[in-house]
Amino acid sequence: MVRTIIKTLLKLILYPFRIIIKLLISFFKRLKFSIAFKISTTYVLLYIVIIMIAALTTTVGYFLLEIRKFENTVITNDVEYIVKNFPEVRNIKVRDSDYNSVEIYDENLNTYFSTGRHGKYVSSILLVIEKILFDNEYIYSGAFSYRNSDYYLNISYPVGEILKDAWRISFVVLISGALGLLFIIPIVVSTSYKLIGPIKNMTEITKTITVNNINTRLDIKDAQDELKELSQTFNEMMDRIEGGYKIQQQFVSDASHELRTPIAVIKGYVNMLDRWGKNDKAVLEESIEAIKNETDNMQDLIEKLLFIARSDRSTLNFTKEDFRIMSILNEIEKETKMIDKEHKLYFDFYHDAIIYGDKMQIKQAIRIIIDNAMKFTPPGGHIMVSGFIEDDYYVIKVKDTGIGIKKEDLDKIFDRLYRAEESRSKAIGGHGLGLSIAKIILLGHKGKIRVRSKFGKGSEFSLLFPYLQSQF
Repeated sequence: MVRTIIKTLLKLILYPFRIIIKLLISFFKRLKFSIAFKISTTYVLLYIVIIMIAALTTTVGYFLLEIRKFENTVITNDVEYIVKNFPEVRNIKVRDSDYNSVEIYDENLNTYFSTGRHGKYVSSILLVIEKILFDNEYIYSGAFSYRNSDYYLNISYPVGEILKDAWRISFVVLISGALGLLFIIPIVVSTSYKLIGPIKNMTEITKTITVNNINTRLDIKDAQDELKELSQTFNEMMDRIEGGYKIQQQFVSDASHELRTPIAVIKGYVNMLDRWGKNDKAVLEESIEAIKNETDNMQDLIEKLLFIARSDRSTLNFTKEDFRIMSILNEIEKETKMIDKEHKLYFDFYHDAIIYGDKMQIKQAIRIIIDNAMKFTPPGGHIMVSGFIEDDYYVIKVKDTGIGIKKEDLDKIFDRLYRAEESRSKAIGGHGLGLSIAKIILLGHKGKIRVRSKFGKGSEFSLLFPYLQSQF
């Protein structure tokens, strides 16, 4: 029974504290997660600070004004009376005044006269403020001369009534400010939620963006200032994402198309073998040769796609070392002359240089450009490969007299799986990935690639690699 009563009493006593704790928890939760609540709280706190400053400045201002009036009337008269009757200061006791005490000090600050208080000379503003706040006394400090000697004066006055009036004014200002909160809070809350309204709309719109409606954009008509800039930045970001997504979709579609053809060819030959090619040696050999060619074609495509995928994931590694560029240029010249008997080939390497890079990848990039020149240059045409130093780069230039590239295609030739109409014939072959891979290799070595072409007249590709040291 006693325990039950004690528990009940404890609950009653702790109930207000629990309510306060819950309110504080709720307050800090909202302060943490709600921007509108943060804005409202900030404005309300700012208003409270302003009211407190107003109350303080009003109180201090009123007090100083009253003290100044008191000095100009009562204190001035008292000081004149004291100085006039000095050194017969006993007459001061007879004068009817409002002071509490009078103390006079000589030039060494020793007490010369006191009406009953013996203390130190007060001249510091901090000591004056301390006496006002704790003793409700205002101490006037001054100095005068008598017979070539300096004397110092302290007169203390009661200022309790002035302080009471000042506190009353402060109280009135604080009460007025508190009443003003009843009007300020609804306005602040309404304004805060209105301010973050566009942000809420942005949030709702962004929640709806998926792969199926990636073209959704934020409405910037009602947005202002920083919110408008934020909306524009978001829309620009979504434009880039949508562009990249479309390129990725096109890349997947083109890759699927490229793979579909060799798979269809392989499937056709397999079906033909299954029906009647098992016993026909000519059909069997033709099918095996076709399947081997298409398999090699698929393997080449897949390896190129994997190379590009590693580059996209930033997992493509180059095994870099210092080497003489002429070493791979001589190899390329020998190999090209060995496999190409249909074109007139010219190789002129004017300079040698030491390059820091992946030797095999750089060789691959050069081979890609030369292979393209061989593909798109008719038999009997000219292919000229040169190497020389220009400024801070070693330049490898491949020039041909082939079919060239149309002006509208120049900006697209480095796109993945892109092939101009003139290069889509089965005889030319290829997947449209070579130039993309060459560009990746060049960028991986902080190099550049330049293209000049005139349709029907030929093309000129320049590969620029930074070099460490020239070798003449």
